[in-house]
Amino acid sequence: MSYFIFKVLITAFLIVIISEIAKTNDRMGGLVAALPITTIMILFWLYYEKTPTEKISNHMSFTLIYVLPTLPMFLTFPYLINKFGFYISMIISIVMTTIFIFIVDLISKKFGYKLI
Repeated sequence: MSYFIFKVLITAFLIVIISEIAKTNDRMGGLVAALPITTIMILFWLYYEKTPTEKISNHMSFTLIYVLPTLPMFLTFPYLINKFGFYISMIISIVMTTIFIFIVDLISKKFGYKLI
């Protein structure tokens, strides 16, 4: 149980640090947030916990596939927040991302990946 708490604290600490960087420097916050830091941490956690290599490989494949439906949000959110405010923009982004997840799921099934 203490290992689980350690993982949660380290991961939460990282998110707080990134948000604090973003408050002081937009560009650096965006750069740090765009880095696959959480993915790298997850890979280390999985490896340390002796997860089979195939599971780690599958995790990376699914991570790549799930990045695709989130990309439109990064393109539209800056426009939406200036036009509609934060909460409406967030709702639109979540709905849009959900729709794109279903679209990517339909496409990915043709390549042998079942996402949902």
